Amino acid sequence: MNAVAAPREPAVLVLEDGRVFHGRSFGAVGETVGEAVFSTGMTGYQETLTDPSYHRQVVVMTAPHVGNTGWNDEDDESSRIWVAGYVVRDPALRPSNWRARRSLEDELRAQGVVGVCEIDTRALTRHLRERGAMRVGLFSGAVAGLPAAELLARVTSAPAMAGAELASQVSTNEPYVIAAQGERRFTVAAVDLGIKGMTPALMAAEGIEVHVLPATATLKDVLAVPGSNGEPGPDGVFFSNGPGDPATADLGVLQGVLDRRIPFFGICFGNQLLGRALGFGTYKLKYGHRGINQPVMDRTTGTVEVTAHNHGFAVDAPLKHDSRTDYGRVRVSHVCLNDDVVEGLECLDIPAFSVQYHPEAAAGPHDAAYLFGRFTALMTTHPWKAAARAEA
Repeated sequence: MNAVAAPREPAVLVLEDGRVFHGRSFGAVGETVGEAVFSTGMTGYQETLTDPSYHRQVVVMTAPHVGNTGWNDEDDESSRIWVAGYVVRDPALRPSNWRARRSLEDELRAQGVVGVCEIDTRALTRHLRERGAMRVGLFSGAVAGLPAAELLARVTSAPAMAGAELASQVSTNEPYVIAAQGERRFTVAAVDLGIKGMTPALMAAEGIEVHVLPATATLKDVLAVPGSNGEPGPDGVFFSNGPGDPATADLGVLQGVLDRRIPFFGICFGNQLLGRALGFGTYKLKYGHRGINQPVMDRTTGTVEVTAHNHGFAVDAPLKHDSRTDYGRVRVSHVCLNDDVVEGLECLDIPAFSVQYHPEAAAGPHDAAYLFGRFTALMTTHPWKAAARAEA
């Protein structure tokens, strides 16, 4: 894998507020429009690019050197790259890693992902922190020579992230099953809102048979998943991460799960949906949390975890006291130490909890992997079907 010999095409990055950055092409040549966000991770770009939660987003890497470890065949979190575009300062001349099969740029080109390099990503990140996440266009090759006003018009005509329903665009079309590793202890219905491959893999390591369902799954579909004892009804329900505005989601399935007291675990988008089902609002963060180095405190134990994040929306729940909801008492279980954003919810009267970050943590860190064990403990202590028979 040698350095790219061909000269790079001129490229321009245009923000919706009119600011322009000039650079060179990286990856595919052409044009793309999406929401500009920045990721503070210094590594793990392959997992970032293949995370469905980044659908319709143009990712700006704050780390100056990107592509050093190339691209391998093992670390993809889904079947394709989902980002709308990619922005880096200094791409690696050549990958240097024993697992690499090709360069990052080779993969971007193969999948038609337009990128820009050789721009001041520090200045761009500071601009986004001050002005907030916004729409952006990447233009390279011949289109980069169009008048600035025309390029800006293409950016501002693109749909905004607020109000966007995107989970159904990234979800699986057909159900599939990930078998438990070793003895099957539980079965879980996992609603795919943009799930990463590592998530069911870590649940499988806990002895969970994972039935992954499309985002369009109904409550009937969820309840049709067989439990570990063979009876209809899973032992637990999981809602995954995913892109888009949580205010656009239908809460009927989740409310049906909570009504039946089925043990529930949600991450990221799933956390936001649990918040809404409990009666809390959600709101769009100014520039969001993205990267693999975000400090979060587990308020139950006082432990500070370094965690992986990718979210532009958050739950609006009080930090100072427990809340009374239609499902009983709820407390904020985790909080971001950078800005006090809600990072987790715990229901105290029903078996349900969620976190805003990624406990599967591909490509790391692994501080929060214990949460999958917490989910199995919840299913152990709250066998909902036995409780339902007793109430009947």
